[in-house]
Amino acid sequence: MPKSHPAYAPEFRRQMVELVRSGRDPADLAREFEPSAQAIRNWVAVADRQEGRREAKPAPAEAALNTAEREELARLRRENKQLRQERDILFSSSGLVCPRDRHDPVRIFEFMKANQATFPIAKMARLLGVSRAGYYTWLDRPLSAHAEADAVLLRRIRTVHATSRQTYGSPRVHAELRASGERHGRKRIARLMRSAGLVGASHRRGGPVTTRRDDSSRPAPDLVDRKFAASGPNQLWVADITFIPTAVGFLYLAVVLDVWSRKVIGWATANHLRAELVLDALEMAIGQRRPGDVIHHSDQGSQYTSLAFGKRCKEAGVRPSMGSVGDAYDNAMCESFFAILECELLARRRFASHAEARMATFSFIEAWYNPVRLHSALGYRSPMTYEKEEQKAATAAA
Repeated sequence: MPKSHPAYAPEFRRQMVELVRSGRDPADLAREFEPSAQAIRNWVAVADRQEGRREAKPAPAEAALNTAEREELARLRRENKQLRQERDILFSSSGLVCPRDRHDPVRIFEFMKANQATFPIAKMARLLGVSRAGYYTWLDRPLSAHAEADAVLLRRIRTVHATSRQTYGSPRVHAELRASGERHGRKRIARLMRSAGLVGASHRRGGPVTTRRDDSSRPAPDLVDRKFAASGPNQLWVADITFIPTAVGFLYLAVVLDVWSRKVIGWATANHLRAELVLDALEMAIGQRRPGDVIHHSDQGSQYTSLAFGKRCKEAGVRPSMGSVGDAYDNAMCESFFAILECELLARRRFASHAEARMATFSFIEAWYNPVRLHSALGYRSPMTYEKEEQKAATAAA
């Protein structure tokens, strides 16, 4: 007589054996999979013989127990095992099934499906307040139109999130989809990202001091007074220095931003904090923008109060401006850029050398931050897109 079912693959049988050894009951497995409970028990017995397993002998303390006491001990062990399993189910569901989802059977069924290899279906159904028949009916039911639309949208969200170097949260993903002509609610996007475990970048720690004031130098006056606003390009620049940790020591980064568009128009890296670092960043900004009369706002670090820096500003028609000592709010816009750099690059990467850090910084600024990254203050546009669109609008209005 031909076999009613082809032989199960060795890997399938091995997985069944591992599930039984982890505490699953063969009867429960038989209800979830095709093999019978007895077939599963036979596979476990064969595996035990092949691996030289022997049934453990009772401990000396157990050997002294009478039959009734052994039965009671076995019953307590079964109850303890069951309670541990129920505890594990409830603990896992507290994270994957939110309190507001306790009344949503679909969310509970999704949790059960994701954990069916770990916990018995019947036990999860009982603890989470749904029927086992309802779960199996849900498994066989085709996706609703809304669920299919959510699946399609989630694929688009994953693409945007991956393209953003896994840094975008739901607001920027929503803006990116909206810019491409798609109309979806932000709360819906946030819900799908949360269910898929997609999150944006978060901020990191502090580090070494990069601002050292030279008491012998005279700082420039504060021409900004925390009013970081500009109606056009090359009216107000902000500048500062931060650090990049590497395996061979810190690399320092100096930047110059145009307040109008938040674009990094000048930057330089070095393994020191001398005035040449900020001079190189200033030279790049001057070369790109060729300003006529721009305010350059920074802190009172010795690099910015140096004679060399002051001389170069005078030659280029740049008016230095400096905030007070030890107050990040006096240079808040530059600090905001450093916060973005830290949470989207430095907190997510470890650099083996200065060269590796320098290349990553170049890629972040020139290939990501300036041309691509969306800024809420710019109407969810990148600095370069903002400049092009604003200049185009100004030309059309003229």
